[in-house]
Amino acid sequence: MAKLILPTVQQMRLFEAVARHGSVTRAAEEVHLTQPSVSMQVKALEEKIGMSLTEQVGKTLHLTRAGQEVAQAGRDILDRLAEMETALEDLHGAVAGPLSVAVVSTAKYFLPQLLGRFKRRFPEVAPRLTITNRETVLARLAENRDDLYIMGLPPQEDAVVAEPFLENVIVFVARPDHPLAGRKAIPLARIAEENVIRREPGSGTRQAVEKLCRSVRVSLETHMEFDDSEAIKQGVISGLGIAYLSLHSLRLELAAGELAVLDVEGFPLRRRWYAAHRRGKRLSNAAQAFLDYLLVEGEQEVAKSNPSPAGASPREMGGLAGEAARG
Repeated sequence: MAKLILPTVQQMRLFEAVARHGSVTRAAEEVHLTQPSVSMQVKALEEKIGMSLTEQVGKTLHLTRAGQEVAQAGRDILDRLAEMETALEDLHGAVAGPLSVAVVSTAKYFLPQLLGRFKRRFPEVAPRLTITNRETVLARLAENRDDLYIMGLPPQEDAVVAEPFLENVIVFVARPDHPLAGRKAIPLARIAEENVIRREPGSGTRQAVEKLCRSVRVSLETHMEFDDSEAIKQGVISGLGIAYLSLHSLRLELAAGELAVLDVEGFPLRRRWYAAHRRGKRLSNAAQAFLDYLLVEGEQEVAKSNPSPAGASPREMGGLAGEAARG
């Protein structure tokens, strides 16, 4: 075999993105380059390696055996470079450098604003936010791919440290003209008679509600199932059924009068949001500062940005009164 011509860091970075997404197009979107530019770099990498790294089977892009080896090496190299960058920043004692945070999709209603305020306080921090489903967040946590992970139901294992930092209030909602809207102390068994739109099986919100239902021997049949809060809200607004959602995701719809909180026995269900990381992980100055910021100021910052829905009475808010909107 001819002597290997070492690839550039940019080529490794681009190919790692292609391998992770299984798509040149999605990789190009992530790195903010055109698809032809990424394809050209992958081709140049293959020429340096002297072997094909990908193969197209139908419409699906697969890695060859060589591609799998190069992708793994790329991940190792990029991780080590990130560690080096963090260590050098920390030597200066400054809150600066990269900060990678992965969050479950429901956290998109408050985490970006917290990250934005933190960034304004520490402008030398370079945050990267990944919003995805709980299953993917757990996979990233297991692989130690990020600094911090935000979720409502952290894994119960010794290898993970999880710090509660913000209240997560779960309520049932329906259209304002729904027959149950305005009724008081609705039995959970009555809710079970309705068409319930639910999150995907791995959702932490769904697991919490199902745990409560099991404790009172009530079974909620799935009418429809979505993996996105926006889709669920639109389904309820369209009259497809009722749903349970985090109050963080409902501020605009409640204020606009598009949804109403139902007064259901056992609800609101109060949980916590958690910031998690691998036990033993050395947090960078930026990551530690952001964790401290969440633990000390997160709830107050969200409260300032999320006033109570206009015109909502304590009963309409499921007994939470005005303070519930900051959930």
